[in-house]
Amino acid sequence: MSRPDDAPRMPPGACAGTRAHAPGVGASSGAGATAPADVAAPNAQLHADGVADEVQAVRDRYARRVPQDARYSLRNPAAMLAWQERLRATADLFGQVGLPDLAGLRLIEIGCGTGGNLLDAMRLGFAPEHIAGAELLADRYAVARSVLPADVQLWQGDATATDFGAASWDIVWQSTVFSSLLDDAFQQQLADTMWRCVRPGGGVLWHDFTVDNPRNRDVRGVPLARVRALFPQASRLVTLRITLAPPIARAVTRVHPLLYPLLNTLPPLRTHVLAWLAKP
Repeated sequence: MSRPDDAPRMPPGACAGTRAHAPGVGASSGAGATAPADVAAPNAQLHADGVADEVQAVRDRYARRVPQDARYSLRNPAAMLAWQERLRATADLFGQVGLPDLAGLRLIEIGCGTGGNLLDAMRLGFAPEHIAGAELLADRYAVARSVLPADVQLWQGDATATDFGAASWDIVWQSTVFSSLLDDAFQQQLADTMWRCVRPGGGVLWHDFTVDNPRNRDVRGVPLARVRALFPQASRLVTLRITLAPPIARAVTRVHPLLYPLLNTLPPLRTHVLAWLAKP
């Protein structure tokens, strides 16, 4: 539920404006490994200077965002309709790629924000003990910890500095993380980290917007060509284009909420891509 116009998304179960998904964060250890419920990832200062600089830049970009932004509250019809659309599309995508039974699958979200997507994962059928989240920003991590069940493992820190366990996860999820990363090399490093975590036969679940926002230089769209370049070893790419452009959605739902699905039938007005990148 990101948007080409900037700010944080709202998760169900969290207060308005708390949901922007930031990059980075650790994840759980490999299958069968033991680890504390919450683990801090190594400090970014242990990285090469360029990586540490981008990690700090991400923190700075999120600090500039407006807290408690009512545009992204689920009380806003445009935000509610976009969230419902994305949840339905995610369920449909799992069916398309042959994942009808989710309860036994292991899923980790990189950049889990305040936990909204992980709550959605449980709504779709994932078991709490099989899901995990990783978050760079300490304040968002704290909110996620407060709203998620204790069985959900959470990590706080920079994902690229954390060993998640090679081939340990059926699904590695990112939602509007890469659009907040403006350094190409860091994007690739995070993509490589995610890919290493996926077991053969699993995949990366991708959700992000594809168009630039001229009013917000802290984000940039991630077109499908870039997604393919980030994960060149993917054996299959399944995509769904979703989400009526948020500025349009907010304008038309002030007239009537039914205008959202009507205009959303026009593919050029959709700004986000939901995708599955399969690992052979």
